[in-house]
Amino acid sequence: MADVDLHMHTTRSDGRLTPTELVDLVAKQGVKTFAITDHDTTEGLEEAAQAVAKYSEMTLIEGVELSTDIKGSEVHILCYFIDKTDELFQSELLRFREGRYARGKGMVEKLGDLGMSLSWDRVLEIAGDASVGRPHVARALIEAGYVATNQEAFDKYIGREGPAYVEREKLTPEEAIELALSNGAVPVLAHPVYVKGVEDELPSLKKAGLKGMEVHYSTFSPAEERRFMNLSSAHGLIPCGGSDYHGIHDDSRLPGDAGPPLASVEALRELSRNGVP
Repeated sequence: MADVDLHMHTTRSDGRLTPTELVDLVAKQGVKTFAITDHDTTEGLEEAAQAVAKYSEMTLIEGVELSTDIKGSEVHILCYFIDKTDELFQSELLRFREGRYARGKGMVEKLGDLGMSLSWDRVLEIAGDASVGRPHVARALIEAGYVATNQEAFDKYIGREGPAYVEREKLTPEEAIELALSNGAVPVLAHPVYVKGVEDELPSLKKAGLKGMEVHYSTFSPAEERRFMNLSSAHGLIPCGGSDYHGIHDDSRLPGDAGPPLASVEALRELSRNGVP
């Protein structure tokens, strides 16, 4: 069990626990330093900060996860020590959330054309206060009996190569890194195992200002962890990571299942204090 977990989600994006519930679970798991990194939103951070106040030994790092595109693949950029009062940053996040909404509605329409009738209102109910995302469409598919699992929904219908996939406006990874740096946040590459040709992508990401990479991740094998540790060392990146926890109902991973040493947090914090670049 790790003392640090830098990658978790709440009901403000596609997680199953409210920020308060997540903080309580993190405390129960014995994790002392953690980040909340909801997709394209910071709206859960204030509630989380209030919940953390009752735990004297816990430290919350405020973050966000941005989805970006390269040819044939997505690249997610985690941003740590963000300034959530930055109006330009928030306007960009709002634009991304609006794109998620339009994409979700388009996917429901495509699924209907494929004979799988879903109610868009029901998808919105499932999302609740969250920014609508593909996991909410997946849960509606499960609820309607069209698929058995979230993974099946993505593999068969709403994944990148699926017949109901709809593209949305995204930044390039370099643009996301620039956005993070302009905010004063520290940009880190999320789950590099999912990045097509990651070895070829890293030089340009490093040049753009990438500061870290997930090395410790809940689904990484020992061989994958060694691979990404070697890559992070070769490019002078801070080894980061976390559980990528989403929820207790259909997710076997838990907060603290994976995470970097505290030294990585201190390295990220030092960059933040020094203005990053």
